[in-house]
Amino acid sequence: MAKVEIVESLSSEINKEFKKESIEVLEYLRTLETSPSKGKELGVVGGLVIKELRYKGFRFYFITDGLTLRCMDEKKLIELLLLFVRMSDKKAQQETIEQIKHILKTIGPQGFQ
Repeated sequence: MAKVEIVESLSSEINKEFKKESIEVLEYLRTLETSPSKGKELGVVGGLVIKELRYKGFRFYFITDGLTLRCMDEKKLIELLLLFVRMSDKKAQQETIEQIKHILKTIGPQGFQ
């Protein structure tokens, strides 16, 4: 089972945007624990894969180790960490992806903590 983490800033943004529905949204994001290959791959930066998961009109972006995701056996699946970092609507999609790539290139994954 993969481990899904949601950064605090994204969690509060989800709570603001979805209010009562936020529990359902967070549960939807946690479904990646059992099926981590879900989502559309958007790019790779330094071995980290940026993927998106859609929910209604919104996109949720997460990063993960690309090598572990491709060579998925039971033991490696336990070590897989999926880190949700950003959310956007369709209009801001490309800008958000570019921001994620910039943070990964300059600071690395710890830039989202």
